Amino acid sequence: MNTIFWAGDSTVQTNDYSTYPQTGIGQVFSLFMNRDYHVENHSKNGRSTKSFIDEGRLKEIEGRIGEGDFLFIQFGHNDEKTEDPLRYTEPFSGFVSNLECFIRVARQHGAYPVLITPLERRIFDGEGNLEPSLHKDYVTAMKQTAERYEVPLIDLCGMSREVLERAGEQESRRWYMFFPEETYREHPEESRDNTHLRYEGAVLYGSLIAKGLRALGGIYGDLLADF
Repeated sequence: MNTIFWAGDSTVQTNDYSTYPQTGIGQVFSLFMNRDYHVENHSKNGRSTKSFIDEGRLKEIEGRIGEGDFLFIQFGHNDEKTEDPLRYTEPFSGFVSNLECFIRVARQHGAYPVLITPLERRIFDGEGNLEPSLHKDYVTAMKQTAERYEVPLIDLCGMSREVLERAGEQESRRWYMFFPEETYREHPEESRDNTHLRYEGAVLYGSLIAKGLRALGGIYGDLLADF
């Protein structure tokens, strides 16, 4: 049985009771998968490409990944943290160099890398319009890297923007860790989370990645269950 390895941040990680009801995409992705594959989720809250590598998390994947496996690579949120030198990467230099490391690890072991652009944040302006993406340069850099190294790419950022714009500010709240007004009054620092997902959001965005894999076809489409 082959494995899909996930490398990513909190939008992908597998959560436990301590962060309930937060749910990562990698946590639910087996819902969409062919039973001949399983998920090994190495994603972790707060990690960028830089900190993921520096902490030895890519090295751990390298020791386990093998021929016929897949490495799904989804970063961007924490690479943008200019205030944190342990995580920040410049989009067209350090970020790209780190993505190259992930790609190289997969290919050296006969596995298939897949680049996935970062999930869009749910940030609307006062008139209910989705704000311009904060991920723009990182999305562009990832697309350029995918083209340069002929790696398949799934534009989750673009697809998530489309569903957010279609749903609007109110309807999209149920997908994110966005809590009712009474909770906001009691815990304002915790209740307007427009990045992390609930179960419904993780399943929704997981389905978009599955849609992207289906469109790629071939071995990537074969990862998916018939539905």
